[in-house]
Amino acid sequence: MNNPKQLETKKSIRKKVLIPGQMNLLTEDLEDDRTPVEIEPEIIKVAEHKRERKAKATHEVMFANLPVRQVKVDTLSEEEKECPLCGTQMTAIGTEIVRTELIYHPAKLERVEYIGTTYECPACKDSLEPQFIKDEGKPALIPHSYVSSGLAAHVMYAKFVNAMPFYRQEKDFENLFGIKINRGTMAHWTIYVSEKYFSPLYNYFHRLLLSRRFLCADETPIQVLKEEGRKAQTKSYIWLFRTGEDGGNSIILYHYAATRSRDTAVEFLKGAEKGFYLVADGYGGYNKLKDIRRCCCYAHIRRYLYEAIPKGKENDYTEPAVQGYLYINKLFDYERQYRQKCCQKNNWKIVVSKIRNLSLRLF
Repeated sequence: MNNPKQLETKKSIRKKVLIPGQMNLLTEDLEDDRTPVEIEPEIIKVAEHKRERKAKATHEVMFANLPVRQVKVDTLSEEEKECPLCGTQMTAIGTEIVRTELIYHPAKLERVEYIGTTYECPACKDSLEPQFIKDEGKPALIPHSYVSSGLAAHVMYAKFVNAMPFYRQEKDFENLFGIKINRGTMAHWTIYVSEKYFSPLYNYFHRLLLSRRFLCADETPIQVLKEEGRKAQTKSYIWLFRTGEDGGNSIILYHYAATRSRDTAVEFLKGAEKGFYLVADGYGGYNKLKDIRRCCCYAHIRRYLYEAIPKGKENDYTEPAVQGYLYINKLFDYERQYRQKCCQKNNWKIVVSKIRNLSLRLF
């Protein structure tokens, strides 16, 4: 006979609180005595349209950012240039492009030695205190290291954009160029450049983020290996803070924290303008933030409502979960419309006011 615990459905498991402090949007303990209101599905008529075939992109458009080198074609022999009717030698009357090809030039490494000049004072060279000065040139990117800014940028680009681990890059350098660059060395370059050159840039964007009126926040667990004083199985957290759609440039910042403590959000957002809007999930840790306007994330609510719809009841508009799901879809549709109309003129206050009024009316 099957164990009753084995008969739990996926939805019932998802309703349990898996992370301490995380509120559940669909708990069976909540009682709602409101009677579901039946709504009619909205029927939208879509006008007929003919799909126009896009014009094929030309080489000028496809390769507009590439340098061009023209090669004159000269493959005809003198006999082939003779007129087939009278035998007279033909003369050139014009040229045209007959074909285009892309030439791939493999990456290369170049060893550059900087030569510094030493200067002396001719008047003091025979004295007891001769004077010298040496032109050292610009300082190295990393003291006592052979790495250039271009090489460091390539290593980090391959690691974080192309997802190529350092050990594979180590093999690549050996196979392509015959040199040995240790993976630990590349890791040291990345850490040093991040702390020395990227930290001031990160801090600058952090200050800009705190001056904005609409912010979003979320956190996700991550495992960190060989972290001092902690086991590899211990959960750490990456926090994400970003600006909302207020017409300005997007700012997205990641912040590492060893725990999910609510103090992390408080410290990171310290100094923000009072009364700003914060969009986040149901994690109770954000409640410690003071003088803010906390907003629920409708994407989270919509997902839980979708998962709560009984199987086969997706089109049953008397189901409360279906009604909530449709309400949020309508809210998202209104938001897209207002964004197109208002954000072009940077009227973000109008967008907030309209969306807030719609939220209160729909819910």
